[in-house]
Amino acid sequence: MNAFRIFIGYDPREEIAYKVARQTLLEHSTIPLDIQPIVQSELRRLGLYTRDRDPLSSTEFSFTRFLVPHLAGHKGWALFVDCDFLFRKDIAEILEYTDLNKAVMVVKHDYTPSEETKMDGCKQTVYPKKNWSSCILWNCEAEESKALTPEIVNIQSGMYLHQFKWIPDPSRIGSLPVKFNYLEGWYGPWDEPDPVAVHFTRGGPWFPEWQDVEYKSEWNQAATRVMQGEREGQ
Repeated sequence: MNAFRIFIGYDPREEIAYKVARQTLLEHSTIPLDIQPIVQSELRRLGLYTRDRDPLSSTEFSFTRFLVPHLAGHKGWALFVDCDFLFRKDIAEILEYTDLNKAVMVVKHDYTPSEETKMDGCKQTVYPKKNWSSCILWNCEAEESKALTPEIVNIQSGMYLHQFKWIPDPSRIGSLPVKFNYLEGWYGPWDEPDPVAVHFTRGGPWFPEWQDVEYKSEWNQAATRVMQGEREGQ
């Protein structure tokens, strides 16, 4: 079986969050995974990413995520997730939802956060389809994905990209269950009692000001395992 390709957004300010997302993906997976960070500086070095910094971007992967079909060679299926995810179960389950009639599969949140800031003081921007792009299961061979070239990613607006305006037919945007992108602080056990993936979209336990969050203990335990593994590997 070919490894399932997973791209995780990387931001040097949240390196431990990336490491925990990667660690928990691997710990629970029953299938081979090919996990790659999306590092903006490397994409700039390769000439794939040339945008000026957007003042509304809260992370370095706000726009680079849309390069996933290109990075995957426009072949098969690939998953993108933000770095601030905790995986509690086997990600292989998401492959049960692949649908060749869709260009992407996402959790279609109706999300309107009340906080004015998130993470380390970044402004909380509200827009339609917010957080749909934080977890995207890509059909990399879809015509819409092929049309999302690096040139388009580098010149189009955040609204065009994050609101999936590059997919003209809304029926080509498939739905995933909440359990694959459980927004901490927005959803609760009445929405999904046992999520596969918890998304600390407001801010996670790696920030001092975000300690009162659901699933904090599980994240801290995973972070401890990451640090222990790094010490043992030295």
